[in-house]
This record gives sequence, structure tokens and C-alpha cells, in this order.
Amino acid sequence: MDKKSQRFSGKKNENNKSRQSNFEMRPKKNGEAPKVNGGVFIYSKPLSVSELSEAINTPINAIIKYLFAQGKMVTINQVLDDDMIGELCLEFGYDFKKEKVVDATHFEELEIEDDPSKLEERSPVVTVMGHVDHGKTSIIDAIRHTNVAGKEAGGISQAIGAYQKEWKGKKVTIIDTPGHAAFTAMRARGASVTDIVVLVVAADDGVMPQTIEAIDHAKAAGSEIIVAINKMDLPGANPNRVKNELMAQEIVAEDFGGDILTVEVSAKTKQGLDDLLDAILLKAEMMELKANPNRYAIGTVLEANLDKGEGPKATLLIQNGTLNQGDHVVVGTTYGKIRRMNNELGVALKSAGPSSPVSVIGLEEVPEAGDRFMAFPSEKEAREVATARALKKKEEERAGTAALTLADLNNIVNSGKIQDFNILIKADTQGSAESLKANLEKLSNDQVRIKVLEARAGAISDSDVLLASASKAIIYGFNLRPDARVQEKAKEEHVEIRTYRIIYEILEEVEAVVKGMYQAEMVEHILGSAEVRHRYKLTDVGVVAGSYVVDGLLRVNAHARLIRDQVVVYEGKINSLARFKDRVKEVNKGYECGVTLSNYQDIKEGDIIECFEVIEKEEKNG
Repeated sequence: MDKKSQRFSGKKNENNKSRQSNFEMRPKKNGEAPKVNGGVFIYSKPLSVSELSEAINTPINAIIKYLFAQGKMVTINQVLDDDMIGELCLEFGYDFKKEKVVDATHFEELEIEDDPSKLEERSPVVTVMGHVDHGKTSIIDAIRHTNVAGKEAGGISQAIGAYQKEWKGKKVTIIDTPGHAAFTAMRARGASVTDIVVLVVAADDGVMPQTIEAIDHAKAAGSEIIVAINKMDLPGANPNRVKNELMAQEIVAEDFGGDILTVEVSAKTKQGLDDLLDAILLKAEMMELKANPNRYAIGTVLEANLDKGEGPKATLLIQNGTLNQGDHVVVGTTYGKIRRMNNELGVALKSAGPSSPVSVIGLEEVPEAGDRFMAFPSEKEAREVATARALKKKEEERAGTAALTLADLNNIVNSGKIQDFNILIKADTQGSAESLKANLEKLSNDQVRIKVLEARAGAISDSDVLLASASKAIIYGFNLRPDARVQEKAKEEHVEIRTYRIIYEILEEVEAVVKGMYQAEMVEHILGSAEVRHRYKLTDVGVVAGSYVVDGLLRVNAHARLIRDQVVVYEGKINSLARFKDRVKEVNKGYECGVTLSNYQDIKEGDIIECFEVIEKEEKNG
């Protein structure tokens, strides 16, 4: 119950083949009116007692009387929460369902719920992962009878490739992700779209650092795992050692009492490749993968580039629906019309269904790998949605990161919403890492589920930051500090790294978040100061302080105070900065500029403008 769903309307595409739109193409700002359908009460927004009474055709007095008996005093205009609505529906003979209202601008949030009779079996999407040089691309070469690996620089994959293989009358979509540590971001992108991860481990080398990273990404993405133990043709092959090492990562093979399929293979001799394909089809059959091809396509960008001859080009993975040549699509924040669509062999396609990887041209701009895409019934709708998404992205960039911080999680807990609290632990020893993991997971409660995505000894790396970014996780470091390069990467990815030297301080901090009692200690950080040397008025602007930056910098929208004879006479924000006739975002030491302050005009020559920001206090490090 309380299952999120969407309703859809039928439309026709340009080829007069009936396809459903993914939702009605009109804004649904506040959702539609609540109603009863087949004994199920469907609603999408908070309701008052009187609104619920009308919707389920039940007297207001009966609702108020029931709630009074439960110890809840309400009035007819009081807004009911979801728990109370559900309780009342069940009491008065209705099941209930809350719809998630999503407009076209936020189509990546769409949760499609199809009529089961319209669903058809789809091909599994398989991502190949593992440590560098363990033979991932060679296995795909052997399956496809191609020689991709021989064409790659140094024999190492440099980009994502997507292929389809037909086996026993069924297709398998395979994504080849680079295994080298420098391309962890690509691997994370692959894991986010895959059903099954084939984890390649060399039989003579065993579990290596990037093998563990691949496992972490697969688990974070919720993908099924099949282990391919490669290089069985080598004299030093020891598959049992590999299986034992995998057990330490909670990957337990079937013949060791677990539920993970393992296949012994050799890309060189072709040993076990048929068994690997059989295992993929078996796992896919157990997963019952289905999609509705009779709707407008929706999916993900695997790779994109600017082709000198053809313009923006993108490799798309269709995850639901059918993409036709001529369709109007929104891809990330751009849009276009599919002028040409090819498969991985370069064969032109008129249409492509679920689980198909296709290369397309016709987009206005190059999208970003990992962007979501969706086809729309008309160019007008696609253009409007793309424009709205581009504006929204700019606003988010101006506002800063949308990543979760401890303060964000604390607010979510206080709002009553259930939230996963994802954590990565890196420590000086494996014993400390495991101890932290065990103690942190015990802090979960009904509102917050603590999920430790990895707990390992070793320095915090770029790969850890990328995994945290993809999983909206916070990194805790114990008895170590990230170097400057990693700190800069974390800043770019908006990942919070918190380092401590005392375990109980980490536990206390996380417990406070879980209980909704966390309060970040804020401190003032001075950015710079400037001396006011001139004062003048401009029409439509007001008083401008002609100033010289004597220290640090001044920044637009930063906090500011005006100091006169060592007395603070104003505290607010810097409204604007200008150099000559140009508006600028910041001005550094040694430069003159014009400054306006928010809602303040009484500026005098000789005043000092001090610019500062309020930030969270540095975490404790002993």
C-alpha cells in the first residue's frame, strides 16, 4: 500500500503507431483531485478532514469521532498526514495509494507502473567490471568474436562500449566499463544502468583493489552479480583461492554455500564462455525483466561526444519504451530530433526497443554521460522541457550543491521522512574500519537506515570520492587525512569528508543525526576587507562605495559589515560589485571596485567594508 504510481494517456507518434506518453503532457503542479477507483482511494497531496470526507463519501462527524476515539483532536480544516489518511481509509473500507506527482521537467523522477498485460520480456543489461588487465574486454571480444582490446591504448579500455549478443534466441546487452582506477567514474556510470554485473577476476591474480571497488559500485547500484573467473588457461590458476578471497567481500559462491553464480572461463581458449552466457540468461529469467515497448522511450546516456562531421553524437541505452527515427527527445538539458540512429555495428535503425544501445545524431548540444533522456510527442514539448531543465540546472549551480550533508540529513530526519544514511569508512587499520562499521550500523532506527557502503583500511582516494558522489554518501576517515588533491576532488564532487582520531566522536555525531539532534557548529571566516575612498549615487542603483580592496577579496552575496571608527554600523550582504562598467562576482586584493550593500545607503569615505562567510567548524582531529 501507499505505492507510488503514475497514470498515462495514449498518443500517436509521427508514424501513426500508437504509443503511450510517459505521462500527460500538461503541468500537474498540485496533482489531480483525490478519488476512489475500484475500492482504492488515490490521492497526491495533503488533505484536510473535510476534503477526505468528500472524497471517500464519509460524514465529517464520523471521521472526527473515530480520530477522537484514537486520542486525536481534529477540526474540519485540519490537514491530515499520510499515516492518518491511510488509517482512516482502512477504517472506512478503502485501500489507498499515494501518487507521486511528477511534471515533464523532472522526468528522471518518473516511476512508471504499467498494466502487466502490456509488459514484454526485455534483454538483460550486463556490465562487465573488474581489476585492470584481468581480461574484461577480452572476454567481450571472445563473446562477440571481435578484437576491441587490440585496438585500445596499452590494451586498457578508455571509454564505455555497448554491444548486443544473441544467445539461444535471446539478446544480451553488454556494457564494457574501463577497469583502471583512473576511470572509476565511468564504472560508476555503468553500474547505475545495469541489471547484472559480471565481475571478472583473474584466476592467477585473485581479488585486487579495483575488484573490491567494482563490488562496492555493484552493491551500491543494487545490481545482481555473476563472477567470471578468467585466465583459467594459465598454470597458476586457482579458482578456489579466488572464491575464498571473495568471501571476505561478502560475495559467496554457490558451491561455497552462497547464492552467487561463478563461472570459470578463459577468453584466450574460449573455455566456459557458453556457460557464462547461460548463467546470464538464467539470472535474467529469475529476475523477470520486463518493459513496455508501446510507449515513448526513456533511458540513459552512456557516452557523448562532438563529431566534427556529424555534430553532437550520443550513445543511448533505452530502458523503457521504443525510440523511433524522427522522435523528439530531451537529453539532460538539451533536445533534438533523432535524424539518424545506428546500432554498435553501424547499421541504421528505424526503431529500437527496451535494453537497446543506440548511437544517435540530431541533438542541439552534446549531453553529459549519465544524463537521462526521454522522447516527447512534439518538438514544442521537447524544447519547452529542455529549456526549463537548463534553467533549473543553472539555478542549482548558483545555489551550490544538491549533495547531502550531515545538516541536510538532520533536517530530513526532523521532517519525518525515512532516509538512507550512506557512509564510506576509511581507517588506518582494517580492525578499526570493521569496528566502526559494526557500531555505526547498530545506530539505525525506524527513520534512518545507516548503510556502510565500504569499510576498508587505506588512504581516502579519488575512487572513494566518486563512489560517495554517486551514492550520496559521506566519507568518514579515522586516523588519516586526505591529501590536497583528494580534498579538491571532494570539493568538485560536493562530497563531505569528515576525519576523526577518536571513534566515539564519530559514533556520537552519527547518533545525533539519526535522532535529528545534529547541530553543526558554525564559525565566521573572514574573506577580505576594503577601504571606502569615494561615495557616489547612481540612478536606479543608489549609493555606491568606490573602494580599494586592501586584503583578501570581496564577493557578491557574501556577508558584509561596515565598520566606522572601529564600530560596526551595518551588517548584511554585498549586493553588487563592479569594475569600471562591468558587473563582477568578486574582486581581489589590490584592485578598486564599486560596492553596493543590501538595503543600506549611509556609506561614508573612510569606512571599512569587511567581507566574511559563515561556515561549519572544521571537524575534530585530536
